[in-house]
Amino acid sequence: MQPDDAQPPISDHNQSALDWLNFLLADVKDGLGPFLAIYLTSSQQWDAGSAGLVLTIGGLATVLARSPAGALVDAIAWKRSLIVVGVAIVAVASLAMSANPTFWTVAVGQAFIGISDAILPLAVTAISLGIVGRKAFARRVGRNEAWSHGGNVTAAILAGAAGYFIAQVAMLWTVALLAALCAVAVYRIDDSAIDNDVARGEEKHGQTPEAVGMLLRNRPLLWFTAAITLFHFANAAMLPLAGEKLSVGKPDESPLFMASCVVTAQLVMIPMAILVGHRADAWGRKPLFLCAFAVLPLRGLLFALADNPWAIVAIQILDGIGAGIFGALFYIVVADFTRGTGRFNLALGAAGASWGLGAALSNAVAGQIVNSLGFSAAFYFLAACALGAFAIFAVAVPESRDYEAASPEGRELTATS
Repeated sequence: MQPDDAQPPISDHNQSALDWLNFLLADVKDGLGPFLAIYLTSSQQWDAGSAGLVLTIGGLATVLARSPAGALVDAIAWKRSLIVVGVAIVAVASLAMSANPTFWTVAVGQAFIGISDAILPLAVTAISLGIVGRKAFARRVGRNEAWSHGGNVTAAILAGAAGYFIAQVAMLWTVALLAALCAVAVYRIDDSAIDNDVARGEEKHGQTPEAVGMLLRNRPLLWFTAAITLFHFANAAMLPLAGEKLSVGKPDESPLFMASCVVTAQLVMIPMAILVGHRADAWGRKPLFLCAFAVLPLRGLLFALADNPWAIVAIQILDGIGAGIFGALFYIVVADFTRGTGRFNLALGAAGASWGLGAALSNAVAGQIVNSLGFSAAFYFLAACALGAFAIFAVAVPESRDYEAASPEGRELTATS
C-alpha cells in the first residue's frame, strides 16, 4: 500500500461508478423496509406486533452477519462480486414475499435481506476507502451518502406511486429492478483501482493486522458503539410506527404518505451528507455528531403529539438532519478509531452489529408498546432512549479526528479514556 500522499489519482470513471452504485443500492440493501410495514399492516391486515416481529427477524439476521461480513470484506479481493451476490439475494427474497406474504415466507425473506444488509454497506465502504485513500475518505463518504439519499428519494417515489396506482405489493417489485441495475453499476468500477490494504485500514504495505482483542480494549470505540446502539434503538421504530399510525383508517393513501415521509427526510439528508463530507475534517467529528444525537429526542416527542398526516411528514425534516449526519460520520469515526489496525471492516461490522441489535429490538419492543398502550406511549419511550444516547455520546466519546489506534498515543488514549 502506498501512503495516502502517494495515492494514485482517482479517475472520474470510478468516482462516477461509485456514485451510481450508491444511488441504486440505497433501497436494495434493506428491501424497502418502511414500505413493508405498511404493506403488511394495511394490505395484508397484520397487527403491529407481528409486523414488528418480522422486521426484528431481519434486523437480528443483520446483527449476526455483520461481524463475519466485516471479517470477510477485510479478507477478500472480490468485493464487487460480493455486492452482486448480496443484491441478488435481496431481489429473490422480495419477490418471494410479494408472491406469498405469509408469516414464515416474510420472516425467512427478511432474514436473507438482513444478511445482505450486513454485507452491502461494508463492501461499498471498503471499495470507497480502497479507491480514494484515507485523506479523501471523509469527502468520498459524504458523496456516497448524498447519492444514496438521492437514490432513496427516487425509490420512495417509485414505490409510493407503484403502491398507489398499481397495488401495494408493487412496492416490493421495484427492488428486483434496482438490484439488476446495481449489478451493472458495480462492475463499472475498475477492480485494479481498489487497494485492498488501504480498504482494511492499514497504514503500511504488508502490515500484519492487529489482534482482534485490541478492538475490545479500545474504550473510545466501545463507548461510541454503546451510544449509537441506543441511538438506533430509539430511531429504528419511529418511521415504521409513523407509517402504521398514518395507515389507520387510510389504507389506500398510506403508501403515498410513507413515500412523502421518506422523500422529505432523504431530501434533507443530501445536503447534510455533503456538509459532513466537506466539513468533518475542518470542524471535527464530535460537534456534528452531537447535532445528530440532539434532534432524535425532539422527533420522538413531536411524533407522539402529531395527528395530522402532513405534520408527521414535516417532522421527517428532523430525521433528515440526524440521519444525514449519522450516515456519513459513522464510517468516518470508525475509520478514525481503527486507523492503522488493519481491522477497519471488522470493527465496522461489529459496531454495526451492535446498533443493528438495538434497531431490531426497537421494532419488537415498540410494536408491543403500541399494542398495549398506544402510539403516543411508544414515541415517548423512544424519545427517552434517544436522550440517553445523546448523554452517553456527549460525556464518554472523545473527538476522533486525530486518533490513531495503532500509534503509541492511540494506545495510551485507549487505555486511559
